[in-house]
Parts: sequence; structure tokens; C-alpha cells
Amino acid sequence: MTDRTAAVTRTTAETDIEVTLDVDGDGDSTIDTGIGFFDHMLDSFSTHGLFDLTVQCDGDLDIDDHHTVEDVAITLGEAFTEALDDKRGIRRFADRKVPLDEAVASVVVDISGRPYFEFDGKFSQASVGGMTSHMAKHFCRSLSMNAGLTLHCGVEGENAHHEIEALFKGLARALDDATRIDERRSDVASTKGEL
Repeated sequence: MTDRTAAVTRTTAETDIEVTLDVDGDGDSTIDTGIGFFDHMLDSFSTHGLFDLTVQCDGDLDIDDHHTVEDVAITLGEAFTEALDDKRGIRRFADRKVPLDEAVASVVVDISGRPYFEFDGKFSQASVGGMTSHMAKHFCRSLSMNAGLTLHCGVEGENAHHEIEALFKGLARALDDATRIDERRSDVASTKGEL
């Protein structure tokens, strides 16, 4: 199997980002976005997906968290696209349901090359640790659009920290499952012959 790694940079007037990704890693991460709770979520994503991940972001946090969260998701999505290349041999589909205390998140993913996003549920508090709760949903949308994922997510619970963390863990587990190589397959998982 070839290396499934990527290094992507994104520089705009709002953010300066460097991301490295190893899809077949050990869950090692070095994260610094300037938003403590977002760093925690990306670390959890790395740990539970077994992705080696580095994220360095210098964003316009004097305005708010929107550009930082969105642009990190865009860059990470581009990294997945680069690392998976032609997607030969991947399982493609996966779904996970992950609890965290009273909260439950569900994630269904198709690494289809056709971006689509649906979200069901709402977050119980407006923000957690410097991150606006609805930005967790926006992160998933931006990731799906830039990694070419069909992604359906949902959350329910009573504590936004738990709801968002379950969502990131579920996303990690589903992507780990969907990106795994099926040794029985030498081509791509599509009747079209490409993804």
C-alpha cells in the first residue's frame, strides 16, 4: 500500500493554516488553533480515527472563531482528498453511533466524491470553551464539501460539550472505517470505475 499522507497549507487574509495528515497513523497529534476546545476536538478526532494529524492555525480570533474553524475544516478536507488519491481499495461507506454520557452522535459517511451534508439536532448551549457550538456543524459541512463526502450527522443530549465531542469522535470512527483498505478489492468501490 502506498503512503496515504498529505501536507496542505492555506493562507488567506483571515487565516494562515498548515495541516499534515497520515490516514494510516497511530492517533498522534499536534494541534494549535488558538481555540482550546477546538484543539481538544481535533485531538479527539485524531485519537479515535487513528489519524496522525498536525494543525497549526493563526486566525483572526480577535473577530470570532468562525474563520478559524471553517478554514481548518477546508484544509483538513483537502488533506483527506490528497491522501486518499484515487480512493482505490477503500471501503467507502461507514456509519457510527457514539455516546458520551447523556449525549449521542450519529455519523453516516460515503467517500463518494459528491459532497452533500445533512444535520439533525441542535446543541444545548451556545458555546463551549471559546468555540461557538454551531461551528461544530459548520466544521462538518466544510469538511464534507472539501473532502468530497456525503455526510449525514446528528446529535442529541443535554450538554453541548458532550454533544460536540461525541460528534467529533463519531466522525473520526466513521472516517477510519470508510478509509480502510478492503484487501478483497483492487479497484474503486463504484460501478462507475472512479470516485
